[in-house]
Amino acid sequence: MSCGEPHETDCSEVLDHLYEFLDREMPEGDCTKFEVHFEECSPCLEKYGLEQAVKKLVKRCCGQDDVPTDLRSKVMGRIDLIRAGETVPDQDVTVQDSP
Repeated sequence: MSCGEPHETDCSEVLDHLYEFLDREMPEGDCTKFEVHFEECSPCLEKYGLEQAVKKLVKRCCGQDDVPTDLRSKVMGRIDLIRAGETVPDQDVTVQDSP
């Protein structure tokens, strides 16, 4: 997605890191770059608004459920592997390991 206009921060970079922005998991300087981009680019702003609405809806509907600690650890481990660019095994993270 792109509006076709040149921006200091490319649309693809913004969309690739949209969830990090939404979750405030990026440095403040990067957040500022994204905010400037959203002011200039209506397609990216629309995508941001949609993802923000979905996140709020999920929180409202599912925010009270406790996630089992072992499942959370497995999911976070896979996220870390993906961020590090490592190959992730194709097994279901909800499958219990055999003792």
